[in-house]
Amino acid sequence: MTLRILLTGHQGYLGSVMAPVLSAAGHEVIGLDSGLFADCVLGPAPADPPGHAVDLRDVTPDLLAGIDAVAHLAALSNDPLGSLAPELTYDINHHASVRLARLAKEAGVRRFLYASTCSVYGASGGDGLVNEDAPLKPVTPYAESKVRVEDDLVKLADDDFTPVFMRNATAFGFSPRLRADIVLNNLVGHAVLTGEVRVLSDGTPWRPLVHARDIAEAFLLALEAPREAVHAQAFNIGTERNNVTVAEIAGEVAEAVPGAKLLITGEAGNDPRSYRVDFARVRRALPGYEARWTVKAGAAELVDAYRAHGLTKHDFERRFTRLARLSDRKDQGTISEDLRP
Repeated sequence: MTLRILLTGHQGYLGSVMAPVLSAAGHEVIGLDSGLFADCVLGPAPADPPGHAVDLRDVTPDLLAGIDAVAHLAALSNDPLGSLAPELTYDINHHASVRLARLAKEAGVRRFLYASTCSVYGASGGDGLVNEDAPLKPVTPYAESKVRVEDDLVKLADDDFTPVFMRNATAFGFSPRLRADIVLNNLVGHAVLTGEVRVLSDGTPWRPLVHARDIAEAFLLALEAPREAVHAQAFNIGTERNNVTVAEIAGEVAEAVPGAKLLITGEAGNDPRSYRVDFARVRRALPGYEARWTVKAGAAELVDAYRAHGLTKHDFERRFTRLARLSDRKDQGTISEDLRP
């Protein structure tokens, strides 16, 4: 069955990968994005689906008319951004997301996929794998906002409205709209540009990683799955083999960039965010799903893409880093203090 899908954040890092995956499966994709990062392109510009140039806080009910499902990615999308302006993080990530879900339910949308995060487990402690029933211990405003949305959306669930919480591991991999401020993408960029793989922590924290393409495939299967398989449930998205320490990630990067020097300085002190994740539930609920990309393969892909498309130091540090990009746009007068274009 062909679905009419509203994809929020379609001009972002994940959305630019997900839109063609959903379209290739035969679904009609309608985008919704404020365009804050639409020009953060490395290589050929992606062919975006038709969409609405609207801030998430300004969505009106008519934009949900005739929509079968929502895949909601739009957010202030990392911990430094959230900590810089926690009130905006809660306004956009929490309140606007819950409002969007309510509007969707009122419009007759039957399925609402919410891009949550494994960061909700933040300070899990111990070396055991955490599953979706583990206590949530967010340590940043970004992760806290995700927990609040999950709590509010589950209350909206009923026979006609199915929220699904996709707790993505830390994303990596090439997207035509690049992000350089996520761990693997960042370490590879530094290695290509400077010849150094520099880790500021002691390298011991655990991180679960997942390729952007594997996130897109999980969303596709969750959109198409029988209601009873996904209704009002949370799913960790990723694979156990990509539960790796920061030092292990750095080691893979050093191998992918011959001659790169590995430096683990420890100067930033201990990082409280450390967790290893169990991904069994998503494999049970979505038969055929398997996150296929390894950290090694992702590092090699990024090295090739950065070199092929001529990544520069300025673009890496400013254009493809969310916090720096928003700061530059404020200085240029192209966005307001509340981050509206």
